This record gives sequence, C-alpha cells and structure tokens, in this order.
Amino acid sequence: MKPDFDKLYAIAESQAGYFTSAQARSAGFSAPLLHHHTRRGRFQKVAPRIYRLTHFPGSPWEDLFVAWLRTGPHSVISHDSALALYELSDALPDAVHVTVPRTASRRRPRLRLHTAGLAPEDLPRYKGLPVTTVARTIADVAFSGLADELALQSIHEALARGLTTKAELQAMARRRGGRMARLLAQALSKESIYAL
Repeated sequence: MKPDFDKLYAIAESQAGYFTSAQARSAGFSAPLLHHHTRRGRFQKVAPRIYRLTHFPGSPWEDLFVAWLRTGPHSVISHDSALALYELSDALPDAVHVTVPRTASRRRPRLRLHTAGLAPEDLPRYKGLPVTTVARTIADVAFSGLADELALQSIHEALARGLTTKAELQAMARRRGGRMARLLAQALSKESIYAL
C-alpha cells in the first residue's frame, strides 16, 4: 500500500496532530517509513507507538492525548483529568484519569482507568479531546471523593464560565444522588460562599 499523507493528515487533524502507529499503518506507513519521517523531522515520536505531525503545535495536554490514544477511540478523559482540562479547580491529578468501556483492558501503567457506560451526549470534545461533560465530570469527582472545597470551586467556576447550567447539574445530581446532590445544594445555597 502506498503511503497516503492526506489520509494520515485527516486522522491526525481530528486529534490535534497526534496519531498512533496503527493509524499510520492504516494510511500506508510501515514502521521503517515512520522511523524515516521521524528522523527527517516530519513526525515527532511523543510516546511508544504515538506520534505528532511536527507542523501541528505541541499541546499542553499532550499527556491526555497520549493516554486517550493508548486506551482507544471509545475511551474519554474523565474525573480529575477532565476537571483539570476544563480548568475548574486547583486540584492536580496524581494520574491521568480515563473512562473506558466495561469490556476494555484495565492494564495501563500510569493511568487511572474507570469503567462505565457512557451515552453519546455525555461525550463532547474539548480542546480536541473526548471528555466527559462538565456536569458528569463534577459528579464523577464528587463520587470519587474530591475535597469539598475543590468540588464546590468546580461547581462555581463551571456555572460562572457558562460551561454547564444549574439544570444540567441538578439533573446529574438526581441521577447520581448522594454526595453530588449535597455538594450542589451547598454550592447553590444562599449561605454558600459560592452562591450565584
């Protein structure tokens, strides 16, 4: 198969310039050809089996792109990593959090994998990455035990910046209940320092 730069470009363009060696193979690039273009500076190897077209600028979220490409097209950035991507709190994730389908392999070094069924409406793209919605992200971090002050900060920031609505958060609180419902009520109460 002859290498098809247009096909590879189309794949990489939808992923902020990143692509896997398997995706390159599907466009006709053998391992020796990948190595050749990497040596010539056309591609940059950013992780094992993951590359970037060099004329695309590197992303400050490169670790998230690498994690997503490693876990497959049905995975999404989630939990603390999604919160960081949306820039909704001062929390610094200790690992990259990715939600994968229930049937996916859970053996991925340096990744914190979560399994869940995700509806298509829960999976927007943000900064080029598939990520859980803001409301789902806040519910996930509330459920996983993020400190109250950071969870409240994320609710306040998300509402103030128009990334979600009170109705979307309330719908998620009804679905998830528990801590999410308590934190949302606290964030929206008149007594809360985060009240709008």
